[in-house]
Formats: sequence, structure tokens, C-alpha cells
Amino acid sequence: MRIDKRKVALVGCGMVGMSYAYSLLNQNACDELVLIDVNEKKAMGEAMDLNHGLAFAGLNMEIYAGEYRDCRDADLVVICAGVAQKPGETRLDLLKRNAAVFRSIIEPVTSSGFNGIFLVATNPVDVMTRITCALSGFNPRRVLGSGTALDTARLRYLLGQYLRVDPKNVHAYVMGEHGDSEFVPWSQAMVATQPILKICGERESENRISGEGVGGGTVSGICRETLQEIAEQVKGAAYQIIDAKQATYYGIGMALTRITRAVLGDENSVLTVSAMLRGEYGQREVFAGVPCVINGNGVRRVLELNLTEEELEMFSSSCRTLQESFEGVL
Repeated sequence: MRIDKRKVALVGCGMVGMSYAYSLLNQNACDELVLIDVNEKKAMGEAMDLNHGLAFAGLNMEIYAGEYRDCRDADLVVICAGVAQKPGETRLDLLKRNAAVFRSIIEPVTSSGFNGIFLVATNPVDVMTRITCALSGFNPRRVLGSGTALDTARLRYLLGQYLRVDPKNVHAYVMGEHGDSEFVPWSQAMVATQPILKICGERESENRISGEGVGGGTVSGICRETLQEIAEQVKGAAYQIIDAKQATYYGIGMALTRITRAVLGDENSVLTVSAMLRGEYGQREVFAGVPCVINGNGVRRVLELNLTEEELEMFSSSCRTLQESFEGVL
């Protein structure tokens, strides 16, 4: 990877793609950004709009509309392109159409001589990331998806609100599919260095002794029922946002930027991305959201958390869902 100029090629200039581009600009996350879209005029307009804000940015960036050949020397190609689900269309039919879209993207990207890292945001992201890996022929460690990074951020935000703790000091993850089969391994959830389930147990013991009900809004007031409610809120967050404003894009744009910074900064940061499992958690050849160490080479390694038997079964069930979704697509 070059250290003199950090270059990102963004494929897909819809709401997600441009929220990501806007976040990149505001966080000074790269030095060069090329926008690629099937609608070349739109890509040009978006580049103009972003460039007009450079005078207010903290760092200069080179932003322009380009072509697939511009991916040749990019460090990162981020794919936000895809088609929307039609009324009455099955998930498998949608996957097949998006697979066709990805064929039209990945072949010219790889033909350009691109030798960097693929980052995928298109839904269903775990399956589309696996498709990207299969079509590109890249080492799986250099192909990752946004996975459950946003779900994890939602979880930490909600826990932080309930506990009145900065979400940055909440260490908890959402794992598995970025979708309905995702789950929270509560055995691994911490506030600073204190396990949340331990806090729950202590409070429940106090309640049994005192005969008091469970309070809310403080660390001592958290309970298992509330944890389950929070997990359900995380799982249903996208549906709520889509119902209110038709789409989600700001959160995922910032999640993609965080992953981008981890790659371009060679940070070795732990993020819950969609990565290929090669024996971890007893799973193979499936892409799923798991905590990973991310650096300039992509996925340095998948972290294996010490999940309970129940959590391992939940993860296995989620992976089966992803495996079934992938079968028959390519």
C-alpha cells in the first residue's frame, strides 16, 4: 500500500455511497476519492458538489468522477451499488439480480490491475461479500463487508443510553447475519471491564433480598429483560428507519468510513465486519459478521470469542441461513 496518497474508489453513488463519501470528506479519511456510477452524469454532479465544500474541510482531497480503470492504483474499492427489491420479488431473485450487477462491476475492476482491498456495503451484505470474493478470486482476507459494524454501533448506542455511559466505553457485539438471524452474545458484553451479565446478576440478587422491582436508567438497574428488548431494538432499527424515511444511509456511511480508516491507517482495530470463516466458531467458507482485527492488509485475523453453547448454536443457525442464501446464486 502506498503511504504517500490514500486512494478510495467508490462504486455506486446512491444515498449510501454519497453518505460514505461525505463522511470521508468530513473525517479527512483519504486523499483521493474517485466516484464511479452507471449514471456518469450523476457521478460528475456529486463530485462537483463535494468539491465545492473543500474550502471548509480540514484537509485537501482530490475528488472526481471516474471509470473502472481508475481503480488500478486504489487502496480500497468500496461497492455500494445494487438494485432494489421489487414488489413480490423473492430474496433469491433479488440476489441473482445483484449478482449480475456485481459481475458487471468486479470484472472491470480486477481487469484494471486493482490489487487492493474490496469493501462491500450492498445488501444482503454477507452474501454479496462472498459473491465479490468468488468473482474476484482475491484472497478472502482482502474482501470484507460492512457486516454487523452498524448493528454493533446501534447496540452500543442503546446500551450507552440506558446505562448513561459513553457508548465508546461499552464493549459488546452483534454477530452473524446482518439481518433477522443476527444475535448479541451477552456473555461477551462489557461496560469497561465489568461484564453486563454480572451486573444483571448482582441486581437480581439485590431485588430478591429487598423485594424491590428493577429500576431503569442506571448501571445497577439493568436487567435481562431490558437486554433482550435492546437486542430486539437493534434488530428492528433498520425497519423503523425505512418506515420513517424510506432508507438508511447516514449510519452505514459512517460505519464504512470507520472501516476505511482502519484499513488506510493500518490500525489493527477490532471491528465487526463480514469476513470469511475458515474454521473459526466451527464454520467454514461462509461470510458472517464477526469481530476481526482490521489493518492495511484487510482482515488480519478473526477473533474467536468464548461463546456459550447457546450462543454458538445461534451463530451456527445464522451461518446456515447465509449458506442457504448463497446456494444457487452463482
